[in-house]
Amino acid sequence: MSQFFQIHPDNPQQRLIKQAAQIIHAGGIVALPTDSCYALVCHLDDKDAVTRLRKIRGVDEKHHLTLLCRDLSEIAQYAKVDNRQYRMLKAATPGPYTVILEATKEVPRRLSHPSRKTIGLRVPENSITHALLEELGQPLLGTTLILPDEDEPLTDPEFIRQKLEKLIELVIDGGACSLVPTTVIDMTNTLPELIREGRGPLGIFGL
Repeated sequence: MSQFFQIHPDNPQQRLIKQAAQIIHAGGIVALPTDSCYALVCHLDDKDAVTRLRKIRGVDEKHHLTLLCRDLSEIAQYAKVDNRQYRMLKAATPGPYTVILEATKEVPRRLSHPSRKTIGLRVPENSITHALLEELGQPLLGTTLILPDEDEPLTDPEFIRQKLEKLIELVIDGGACSLVPTTVIDMTNTLPELIREGRGPLGIFGL
């Protein structure tokens, strides 16, 4: 049975943030709000949790999971970023963008794309997510909360609790989120390529 925390969207209660971090450290999967949709997240280095997360989401190892990072410097630790890419990312973060970049050796091989050695990264602009990332001191591994039998992401925390209470350890209720997921940009080539149009405007990337 999953726990259910109601956390203030603008001023997250530090006591609950600490408890959420402990649940993640113990191998738990958490549903939390972001600046786009709700996401499922787990510890970056917990292989069993990552396997469970993929199973809940209904995706295989070829599907890019996303590293939720605190800031641009943390992105640069896990992905190779040149000066051109850095300028674009500086303008786009924090915000509702997921960018695909070439992974560094800091990223466990099992988390990067099996053939391309790439990883999805984002810096969400959400107080709850940011507070949890600060408490953990490292990125979270996550994916948009779209279930295998659904076409749209889940945005109601009470409904998420009903659907997933036996599959995940914690639902964080931070209020309703957007139905629109992040914009996904592949930045591994010379010019950025739009993979999925979502909340974020495209002009930052020249698209």
